[in-house]
Amino acid sequence: MGRGKKRWLLLGAVALGTLAGFGAYTQQQKPLDPFEEAMRQRQMYLETFGVLPGELFVEEGKELFFRKGPSGKTLEACDFGKGKGVLEGVYAILPKYFPDTKRVEDLETRVYTCMQTVQGFKPSEIKRDEVKAITTYIASFSSKAKIQVVPKHPAELAMYNLGRELWYTRAGARDMSCAVCHDQYAGHRVRLSPVRSPKQGLGNEWPAYRFEEDKLYTQEDRINFCYESIAIPKPEFYSDVHIALTVYMLAEATKAGHSFEELPFFTR
Repeated sequence: MGRGKKRWLLLGAVALGTLAGFGAYTQQQKPLDPFEEAMRQRQMYLETFGVLPGELFVEEGKELFFRKGPSGKTLEACDFGKGKGVLEGVYAILPKYFPDTKRVEDLETRVYTCMQTVQGFKPSEIKRDEVKAITTYIASFSSKAKIQVVPKHPAELAMYNLGRELWYTRAGARDMSCAVCHDQYAGHRVRLSPVRSPKQGLGNEWPAYRFEEDKLYTQEDRINFCYESIAIPKPEFYSDVHIALTVYMLAEATKAGHSFEELPFFTR
């Protein structure tokens, strides 16, 4: 049985266990703090299965990273920002400008790029779930690392400015923007979930397994979730919208001295 199939079977079993445990927790008179709730659920996963769901994605991503593509090469031949095959700390410096594509890329976009240019896959052959798994594997090498996104290249500065514009621009039927929630209501909660601003480290927990959704979310997934939540059509994956917003958020988090959480993170 392939590792990917094993992951989904285990996640199915984990989901059933979570529902039972979640039901018991929600029957308590006093609602749990979201962070405390996540930590209890995390501990339950470990005690019941001996492994966290995020670790399964990391293992799948590792397998895919070292898989040879049609070109006969693995992703070891890709430069993710610190030289070919170097993974330690690369997630902490992304997004950044890459001369070979003449484009600023976040990690997900860079994985998508190298699966084509290095491994030889056609875009139609690249599965989104594979990109997410590989991204999670590479991001795990930056667990708890200091965020170091400092736009310097003109293309990086342009992306930062675009990200800031997108952050504050109201749009959609609800006339909403990222800033309306994350700046105006920073420190409060929306549907029990804590709201943070970029200066408070927003973006430092992805990729993460969300037990309430039984899904792994990357940074781009989370951005799309926000867009859908405020009734704005979500952008295509690997787009400038994702990259620009990520540059802006993580550059602000860098200025404030934040680090990444344990990656992949475990959250509500």
